[in-house]
Amino acid sequence: MSVKSMLRLACATAALAACSALAQPFPNKPIKLIVGFPPGGGVDIIARTISQPLSERLGQPVIVENRPGAGGNIAAEQVARAPADGHTLLVSAVSSLAISASLYRNPRYDVLKDFVPVAVVASVPNVLVVHPSVAARSVPELIALAKDNPGKVNFGSAGNGTTVHFAGELFKSMAHVDMVHVPYKGAAPAMSDLLGGQVQLMFDFLSAAAPHIKSGKLRALGVTSATRSPVLPDVPTIAEAGLPGYQVLGSFGLVAPAGTPAEVVARINREVSEIVKLPEVKKRLLAYAATPEQQTPAEFAQTLKSEVAKWAKIVDATGVRLD
Repeated sequence: MSVKSMLRLACATAALAACSALAQPFPNKPIKLIVGFPPGGGVDIIARTISQPLSERLGQPVIVENRPGAGGNIAAEQVARAPADGHTLLVSAVSSLAISASLYRNPRYDVLKDFVPVAVVASVPNVLVVHPSVAARSVPELIALAKDNPGKVNFGSAGNGTTVHFAGELFKSMAHVDMVHVPYKGAAPAMSDLLGGQVQLMFDFLSAAAPHIKSGKLRALGVTSATRSPVLPDVPTIAEAGLPGYQVLGSFGLVAPAGTPAEVVARINREVSEIVKLPEVKKRLLAYAATPEQQTPAEFAQTLKSEVAKWAKIVDATGVRLD
């Protein structure tokens, strides 16, 4: 066989192999759920709640992979650059994705162009919690404390650009107070320092903060939702507690790299929508103060666009920008 013939055969074999790989039905290998924060935080809890039932329904291992840093942007960039075949998905708070669209001066990905929304899993309110050493026992008292001590009250967060970061920035803007933001590489290390008294307060997902509130290790001043949470019925909303109009609600969802086939997106959406209906999954989500949700990919896409527009206005109002 001549060299040219051998080259033609090699090319043909490679082409057939590529076609065969493309023709394989989804899924044909393990699926990664990428989480931009360390284990133990709200996003991680949501990912691990759905990973096992999703594995059972898809017939492939579903692996939760934590890639913390930069307020979830390291993980988001990894998924944006991943093969668009449905085997690599980002689990994120929708608001965090939306905030990043306008927060960074030189973003390394485009939230609306580099991702395709796949499925919404649940929504969770945030809760404003303070260390017991903080004198304030209500929202008005906290505002008064911050006004009397400008630049001396600090609040921790899961990182720059996260929902819990901007829950604090929105509070600062609406209450006209000067508080110092202390970003961490995830909610879990921020919570650890709050419990230790290294930071004074935090706006955290209710699911993660509730056990510490109930044990008395933290004091809850208000929830960020429009109505009180059944998990903490005696804790007022921040709006009713002294800051009318204040509201932040975190929704969690899955997004895939842009270009992921529509039939793959539809399959994952269908499975996740059924998973959040399972009694054991609903029970676990509700135990974390998370309300199961369902949206079609088209509905989720509209939600993401709306969130990007909403948070762009808030980012502009706060004047916060990151490189």
